[in-house]
Amino acid sequence: MHVHEATLAADSILADIDRFIDELDSRLWTLNTYIHSHPELAFDEHKAHDALCNLMESEPGWVVTRSAYGMTTAWSAVYDSGRSGPVVNFNAEMDALPGLGHACGHNLIAIVSVAAAMATADILRHHHLPGKVLLIGTPAEEGGGGGKIRCLEAGAYEGVDVSMISHPGIYNNSALVCTTAYTRLRVRYTGKAAHAAQRPWQGINALDALVVAYTAISALRQQTQPDDVIGIHITEGGDGGTNIIHAHSAGVVVLRAARAQRLHELQQKVEACFRAGAEATGASVALDVEPGYLDHVPNRVLASQYAKYWAALPPVDALPCPALKTDDYTWIKSSTDQGNLSYVMPSINVSFAIPPSPGGGANHSPDFEVAAGTRAAFLRAMRVAKAIAGTTADLYTTPGLLDEVRTTWRRDIEQGNLEKERAGREGRIMATAKH
Repeated sequence: MHVHEATLAADSILADIDRFIDELDSRLWTLNTYIHSHPELAFDEHKAHDALCNLMESEPGWVVTRSAYGMTTAWSAVYDSGRSGPVVNFNAEMDALPGLGHACGHNLIAIVSVAAAMATADILRHHHLPGKVLLIGTPAEEGGGGGKIRCLEAGAYEGVDVSMISHPGIYNNSALVCTTAYTRLRVRYTGKAAHAAQRPWQGINALDALVVAYTAISALRQQTQPDDVIGIHITEGGDGGTNIIHAHSAGVVVLRAARAQRLHELQQKVEACFRAGAEATGASVALDVEPGYLDHVPNRVLASQYAKYWAALPPVDALPCPALKTDDYTWIKSSTDQGNLSYVMPSINVSFAIPPSPGGGANHSPDFEVAAGTRAAFLRAMRVAKAIAGTTADLYTTPGLLDEVRTTWRRDIEQGNLEKERAGREGRIMATAKH
């Protein structure tokens, strides 16, 4: 196929996608509003689960499984053309934040994935293309619930070639989104109680052990990399009273780093600080490591295809909107379980800017919760869905494109995505906390 013919084919497919998603506008907007108005916490997304499954079951050709992969609120919807071809996955997040509702816009994430998956299936159907579309409802992304990781461990992504998702914000339009790797450590010191005035030498001060560790970690921060984050919370400061040598203390530390390997190095240093607290005081220390999320490694080939379709679509409103970033990574100091998938298969996690509410707050704020429920946010989300569906369609229609995607992914994983690490060392990371 000549370049001109390929361009015409892409234009034709985008026109089909544009028309198809526009025809679904009323149904998708109603569903988006319903999910936003009924926020549910991790692993409790029953209303969203049922509403999304009801929609997919009403569509011809889709096979829907409720309560999939051993989780009550996980679900899947599969469209199979009946002929072997690329298998593309879209993930629909559903959970909300405690006390903040959908202040991270998971209603929009779900609706983008649903719209893009349905539009892709329509392209397969009407253009008689071989392949499969897998739409997965993934619970519990917030708070480290790791719904996608559980899906992965249950075999949900076996045979999948590419995984796609999106995420709304205020400041960024980008398909080259890098997130941080993170983990959580829980520490508990056990000492020996004694009277602090009469016989303090008989005690072992667990609070002192925690304070020594806290101070050591504070000193460590001087020599961490610009993209390292260490957050400490003392959850138990002792047994009460100033005249007691405290026998118990506890704390929680969250660590973030640009890459999983760097996170491992940082974790070793922090664990050494905790051991130092025990060594200095004689207290015993117990560490509980809660695995978090890996960093997200975006695929440049998929991002380039997305940029092509994004540029081909007109703006949906006249409000100020950041330009799509295409020449460099967008660093976001948050974490997502989509990152774990990006180490198993090529992935993009598209960031898109929605109009802010009058308060202007970014993700995880009451202002963003309001913004995520607006019609303007929905319309921008639909532009993203169209661009993602176009990107996916190219995988089915362009010979060799999937091989190029895979080759790029293997290189980035095997080489540790050196350009990403270099960008991190230069400190070009946006400090926007998520979990």
